Amino acid sequence: MYDGPQIGGYDGGAGYDDGYDQQGGGPRPSASFAIPDIVRDFIVFFHKQVMTKNTYEIGSIYENSWPKLTERFYKEEPWPSSADIADLVGGDQTFLILYNELYYRHIYEKLTPSIEQRRDSYENYCDLFNLIVHNGESPEEPVDLELPNKWIWDIIDEFIYQFESFSQYRAKLANKTDAEMTELETNPRLWNVHIVLNVLHSLIDKSNINEQLEAFKNGDNPNDVAGSFGQKTLYKMLGYFSLVGLLRLHCLLGDYYQALRVMENIELNKKGLYSRVPACQVSVFYYVGFCYMMMGRYQDAVRTFSNILFYILRTQGQGRTHGGYSMINKKKQQLFHLLAIVMTLCPQRIDESVHAQLLGDCGEKMVRMGKGDDAAFEELFSNGCPKFISSTAPDFESATNRNMEPYRLQLKIFLNEIRQSLQLPLIRSYLKLYSTMPIEKLAQFCEIDGEAQDAETFRIALHQYKHKTNQMAWSNGTALEGERVPTADVDFYIDSDMIHIADVKIERNFGEYFMHSIYKMCQEAQ
Repeated sequence: MYDGPQIGGYDGGAGYDDGYDQQGGGPRPSASFAIPDIVRDFIVFFHKQVMTKNTYEIGSIYENSWPKLTERFYKEEPWPSSADIADLVGGDQTFLILYNELYYRHIYEKLTPSIEQRRDSYENYCDLFNLIVHNGESPEEPVDLELPNKWIWDIIDEFIYQFESFSQYRAKLANKTDAEMTELETNPRLWNVHIVLNVLHSLIDKSNINEQLEAFKNGDNPNDVAGSFGQKTLYKMLGYFSLVGLLRLHCLLGDYYQALRVMENIELNKKGLYSRVPACQVSVFYYVGFCYMMMGRYQDAVRTFSNILFYILRTQGQGRTHGGYSMINKKKQQLFHLLAIVMTLCPQRIDESVHAQLLGDCGEKMVRMGKGDDAAFEELFSNGCPKFISSTAPDFESATNRNMEPYRLQLKIFLNEIRQSLQLPLIRSYLKLYSTMPIEKLAQFCEIDGEAQDAETFRIALHQYKHKTNQMAWSNGTALEGERVPTADVDFYIDSDMIHIADVKIERNFGEYFMHSIYKMCQEAQ
């Protein structure tokens, strides 16, 4: 269990909606003390629900009332500062920290944060996590606080996002003012990667979430190993979502092995805690699938991407609404771009609705990739990849933008791997047309830059095809585990100068097809 020093160490300077909908309101006055009465009443009501730990009402406020008031009064300006509302809540520091979390998140979402606001938001997160991990003068007791799962997830997700945003901001040195450069140079601990990692690991250790997940997998009672902190929903979900946060953070830093390693106790083939928040579920599958793709495990990437896309299309088709819809819709487009890449490199049978939309969105680029066009691979990778970051500060003396360097490095690694496989889709397309053919004849078909290859050079390409289509694939165990299996839908062997081809037929699941068609007809009938 974590008992280390304070986090941060930065040294630089439902019920309520009924009443809300019936009241009028105009633009917010400029004076800080002139807060609209409806906002005052909302903050008092919000504070009361947090004090009484009414998670149902807090969830309604968080997902409904706060966005409505934001749209009505603070669409293009910040909410009142915590100093402005302190008297309304009796100076309750716990509530003010939570309020500030929403306050700064609104600035990041709707406005452009200044370096001072980035710093203040970081300090507020340090205060929040110190309160949860150390609980002031009672470090051996859990903090007396309850929050809905959606907010807990958003706290971790926003914490990682703001770190990512600051890393990008810090690397853009061109056009920085002297004051900004001085602030960045003299405060290396501001949004430091080690502190961010420390926060996530502290929450994981405090909740004993890995021990709980392992006990659950073994059929034991998780509460036996949860401890006094892990038995509380707040700590349990913070620990669980911190595992997902680590997955994302390691992926942004380009450490794909470590990203999958932190997921060793989360079973993706079973419904887990991540499914309680749709945005979390989409994030898990997106980053796990991306790690598989960068590690050359294309079959696993196809399975991961197609599964979550089927879930997204199904829930959207049922008209379900949930928080994080805009994020999920953006991730959906990224997922289709990445799925197009891995489906070109490792064709698989996937759900027909997913496949139909894939062809509609990326069909033309898949044809180009099938012909060996690496520009199409680069375009889809650029549209589908996360925003990579550097774990270290840039050279402040250069005063040039360095924010794209991590992306260029990952793109170079990806294209180096892809260029070794550019011929494979073309070779596969011809192999599927024949049962036997001479190596020399196939070499003439598979031209490179308009020139036919000689038989001996092309024999190397055939061996490369065999090697590249023999991949690690998951069957059971953790996300990292797997065994080497042939993943191609067409196989062959070479006897002297003759290629003997065997088409590996994938038996079609007619039951799934008819169930999908029946469901579609029912939807149209309704």
